[in-house]
Amino acid sequence: MMKSWISFLIPNDEYKEKRVLYFFAEGALILFISQIIMLICTKFFNISSELALLVSVAIFLFYTTARYIISGIEYTDITSERSYKREIKNICIKTCGFVVIYIVLYLIIVDIPSNLIGWMEIIGLLVSIGIVWFFTNYISLNRSYKKNKELI
Repeated sequence: MMKSWISFLIPNDEYKEKRVLYFFAEGALILFISQIIMLICTKFFNISSELALLVSVAIFLFYTTARYIISGIEYTDITSERSYKREIKNICIKTCGFVVIYIVLYLIIVDIPSNLIGWMEIIGLLVSIGIVWFFTNYISLNRSYKKNKELI
């Protein structure tokens, strides 16, 4: 693998490396096209340049993340039903661990919410993030498992 300042984002596996580089290249092209579209939109529809930049970067991030998740290359060693179920449990544990660590750090760093609405906001945010995290990992695991079963 060629060493670059972006090497920390690239997996060590040669197949994964090639696929991730394709995802980044596709995302960069989409980012370029969306920047041109946003430039035109800021002139005709009075959209702020900050919003246009944010939307373009969000498109790039969502695209590359979605391509990686859907590609089924994350869990290369999951080939049996037993390892699949074990990994689902690991995903649940990691998601719950993240939620617990986040709430503890939030309460320490930010502050303890003083009313019911504040608690509902933080719990709603954590539940939403937890659900998204779990399902992205689950979809990636499911795709990887199906792909690995086909290769065997």
